[in-house]
Amino acid sequence: MANFDLIMPKMGESVAEATIIKWSKKEGDKIKIDETVLEIATDKVDSEIPSPFEGTLVKCLFKEGDVVQVGAVIGVISSDTSAAPATEAPKAAAPEAKKTEPAASPAPAAATAAPVNFGDSDKFYSPLVKSIAKEEGISLAELDAIKGSGQDGRVTKADILAYLPNRNIQAATAPVAQSTAAPAKAGPMIAAGDNTVIVNRPAVSVGAGDEIIEMDRMRKMIADNMVMSKHVAPHVTSYVEADVTNLVMWRDKAKKEFEKRDGEKLTFTPLFIEAVAKAIKDFPMINVSVDQTGTKIIKRKNINIGMAAALPTGNLIVPVIKNADEKNLLGITKAVNDLANRARANKLVPDEIQGGTFTLTNVGSFGNLMGTPIILQPQVAILAVGSIKKKPAVIETPQGDMIGVRQFMFLSLSYDHRVVDGSLGGSFLRRVADYLENWDLNRTV
Repeated sequence: MANFDLIMPKMGESVAEATIIKWSKKEGDKIKIDETVLEIATDKVDSEIPSPFEGTLVKCLFKEGDVVQVGAVIGVISSDTSAAPATEAPKAAAPEAKKTEPAASPAPAAATAAPVNFGDSDKFYSPLVKSIAKEEGISLAELDAIKGSGQDGRVTKADILAYLPNRNIQAATAPVAQSTAAPAKAGPMIAAGDNTVIVNRPAVSVGAGDEIIEMDRMRKMIADNMVMSKHVAPHVTSYVEADVTNLVMWRDKAKKEFEKRDGEKLTFTPLFIEAVAKAIKDFPMINVSVDQTGTKIIKRKNINIGMAAALPTGNLIVPVIKNADEKNLLGITKAVNDLANRARANKLVPDEIQGGTFTLTNVGSFGNLMGTPIILQPQVAILAVGSIKKKPAVIETPQGDMIGVRQFMFLSLSYDHRVVDGSLGGSFLRRVADYLENWDLNRTV
């Protein structure tokens, strides 16, 4: 018998640590190759870690709730030496650089701050967060005041890097309407991109029979990001109604052949994504971001389209189709189906939900006609597609107008009015609708 180390795997270029949320196997349990040993959570996504060996789990080196660096040994598996591992055990990853993003210079006073004794705090900080705090001269009191978005409110690398450029800016106050029933108490700070906002949340009474449900980690992150986006970006939403009769007819005709030939189900989502990618090439200024200062526009080279996917838990995740404009319809379809299936099975890795430059959400899958989606920062626009409905419509023919049954859908585009005006937003939305309306019925599968 030989012992093999179970390593915390590398889960993306920007991911240096993960939290153990559940050991699926206990010490002494038998494990098969590729069987899940534990579940972990990063700032971006939850993942299952399979075993590269067959044998017995003899030692768990960390407890549930512990934060572990990528490349660290997290367990020991005893295995018959004659049984080769399914894959070579990953080697310990080199430590990630302490600073991976540009940050504003700290104030002179902070630069000469005394060394921080993290043992004086009752909060947990990962080694990466500690190293950034030490390098930037952040005091323990200052670090304790940062709103954390990680599990149990822990400060993550993203939290501290977002805080650095504005650490010397006086926190703004955004008052919320007070409840007439009871005075509101000051709520917790909410990280809001380039500012930290203190909101006054109204007091909420709990009645007899009411149930209190604690938000899970992902729901808390979604809530904070949505509040942040509405604070950072002035949202405007434009609408168009598109006649997609040709699109529906073509898909009905092509889907069986498509699945028989390529083994992929052809849904409407790849068709929408193809139209969006074409429209972005026509209007590239919709594919931008605003930097943290709010004064510079970053024009994206790649067209990476995120697609919002509902999870069985009721939460939402947005896997990203990278370089969507470079893929043909089959390539987009394969990417959509693969990402959607693995999202529902909690099999996505962090890199697959990062780097999006534009997002599509299909509210029609819930029977909704339209929606006013919230922008996924740091993008500047998000498109909602509604359900497709049959309607009577006036059809122009050489013989005159006539009434016929057509297939219609609403498209709604929410955009950041700081950089996207009505002309650009409306023109882009109309172009997406044009691509869908003018679908070629004779297009080959």
